[in-house]
Amino acid sequence: MQRPSGLYDVVADAGLVPDGLNLVAALTGFTDAGGAVSQLGDYLLDTLDHQIVAEFDADTLLDYRARRPIITFDQDHISDFEPQKLALYLVTDELGQKFLFLNGFEPDFQWERFAQAVIEIVQLFKVKTTTWVHAIPMPVPHTRPINVTVSGNRIEIIDSMSVWRPSTQAPANALHLVEYRLQELGHPIVGFVLLVPHYLADTEYPATALVGLESISAATGLIFPTDRLREEGRVFVGKIDEQVESNGELARLVHTLEERHDTYMEGTSLRSPLTDVDGELPSADEIADELERFLAGKRPGDDFPTGEIRPS
Repeated sequence: MQRPSGLYDVVADAGLVPDGLNLVAALTGFTDAGGAVSQLGDYLLDTLDHQIVAEFDADTLLDYRARRPIITFDQDHISDFEPQKLALYLVTDELGQKFLFLNGFEPDFQWERFAQAVIEIVQLFKVKTTTWVHAIPMPVPHTRPINVTVSGNRIEIIDSMSVWRPSTQAPANALHLVEYRLQELGHPIVGFVLLVPHYLADTEYPATALVGLESISAATGLIFPTDRLREEGRVFVGKIDEQVESNGELARLVHTLEERHDTYMEGTSLRSPLTDVDGELPSADEIADELERFLAGKRPGDDFPTGEIRPS
């Protein structure tokens, strides 16, 4: 196999990235129900300070005929060409905490080499934990919270957040392989699969991006601005509710899904670590205050395991 480092170029100063950051990954391309991953990536890069650390070689990893770049045709000439991008960013959250963000297209080719390239990045920057997000359609109602299935080796996150735990075979994406390889090496990693109402899978459903951000926060302690997403979500759900009310068949479908969902949830006492005892989500300010109290009370050495992978 060719050297994994040949797939990417580090374009930032080596001293720019502090050791021991969290790595967050969100790649588009396969079963992005509700546009969760694409919205999450766009939202983070639109709202937070960031700069590119490394860029991956699209000509090697991307099937252009399957996901064609976009051009702008201006009357009689091509005025713009928008290539697909896969890059590693250094991002700063609302509290000034830095993290690494791997975002862009899911590779079509050379998955094993790509997984080894991510491992090299984890080694190079002594990444503390890795967290990734994915979304699939499920027969669940939009009138209930979006739940998650959690994978990886961070048992405390799995036990506190994973609602649906099937034993099954399913088509993989590239980050499944990355998770599998990092888990083999003992690196702390967690993957969140958002369970999105199947009848909204082909829309851009703002609640999916919001739950993705909340899941990342639960795994990393990072804090993100979410006010815009919450407002967009309220408007979106209002329009869906109007359609449901005016369509008897759709109303019956949602009611049936509600009954099945509630029956299933009666069998679990699972509560998201982000909600209070009444099941309500705290505000961004409340989350930030709580995290600051937590960080202020930590003793030296009280931290997540570094998960540093040493080259063999």
